[in-house]
Amino acid sequence: MKLPRIHIGRPQQLAALLLLFFLAECVWIISRQQISQQDYRYARCGREMWERPSPLAGYFTTCGNFNGDGTFAYRVAGFPLTVQRLALLASDKFRKPENRLYVGGTLNGSTWEARHELSSIIYLLHLPFVLFAIWLGAGLWWVARRLFGNEGGFLALGLYCTCPTILHYAVSPNNDVLAMWGLYGLIYTAIGVAHAMQGPRRKWKPRILLLTLAIGLTAAAHLLAAMVGFVAAVVFMLYVAEHRRSAVIQIPIFAAIGAIAILFGFYSFRPAPFSYVFTGGGARFWFSLDAASRFLPDPTNAAILIATLVAVILYAGTRRTRYFGNTAPLLMVLILLPLATTQTISAPLLWALPFLFTFIGGTFADALETRHRKLFLGLTGAILLTQTIICLAALPTLTR
Repeated sequence: MKLPRIHIGRPQQLAALLLLFFLAECVWIISRQQISQQDYRYARCGREMWERPSPLAGYFTTCGNFNGDGTFAYRVAGFPLTVQRLALLASDKFRKPENRLYVGGTLNGSTWEARHELSSIIYLLHLPFVLFAIWLGAGLWWVARRLFGNEGGFLALGLYCTCPTILHYAVSPNNDVLAMWGLYGLIYTAIGVAHAMQGPRRKWKPRILLLTLAIGLTAAAHLLAAMVGFVAAVVFMLYVAEHRRSAVIQIPIFAAIGAIAILFGFYSFRPAPFSYVFTGGGARFWFSLDAASRFLPDPTNAAILIATLVAVILYAGTRRTRYFGNTAPLLMVLILLPLATTQTISAPLLWALPFLFTFIGGTFADALETRHRKLFLGLTGAILLTQTIICLAALPTLTR
């Protein structure tokens, strides 16, 4: 089996620079943050999942059975701390017996020394979520560039990297940034599966396995995001795979079964806490535009709002922009924007943002191919420059 050739050209280098800029913003914010009670909760319960998943009889962790709350973020937050603890245990074997922190794998005496042995806790807790946000940014650029060319890809990525809402969620432990990452990957993996079904069967299996993984990880972050993504994925697959629709019906069924197995694994294959996935109410929702009414008038999103209005006008008024590549992300925005969870505190608006940036990138890329290219090229540059300045000015407010 031949490995795919990886070509790193000028577009890839520029995309990497944008993502490094995003990383620098996040590191600057984290360096000025203090460890919060929420951080302690994610750290403690995440470590319990990895190290001892049964601290209390009848409960998955000391945080309870996660009624409606995904376990993915807890495991992501606790994993670096567990690895550091294992590293301390390994290095402890080289200490003199009287200087060891651990005896028989348990802490020797007070935890004071161990707390001082652990280092960079806030970075260990927060940076994994930044890396997932960077991963999503790279995926967003790849999808938008593949669909709309370099201009569309860089506009979408530029807005993503300078969006204060994205930065706010990327620099702290939470399930929403993971749900955003999983949902975007789920939708475009499903579309990729449908496209692959037009070709030889040998190309189906890897993509179907990837779709199964995407559904499972999204469900581990937020059940509602996985359910919305699953339904949307089936609809998009039926639309794209015109001559393979009988096979499309089977693929989501097998993918859903595999995703349930992945989700079961996040609960350490324990039936009792896993049952709360179905009874905890994490997927309960209603409709509200409160989140959108707060996001749109926010001055830190001024350039994004202008770009959105221009993109909607272009989509409504120009026939060349109304095709599947632009319509699919627009539909996802319209589906996610009015959602509001009732059992847990979640941010479906955040999940919609990568789709919004994809839609903006697509419509602007189409406009750049018209005789008004110079006008829209100047508008694109002005939007990116303005949003970058606004975002940099807003960084100090994101440290709170």
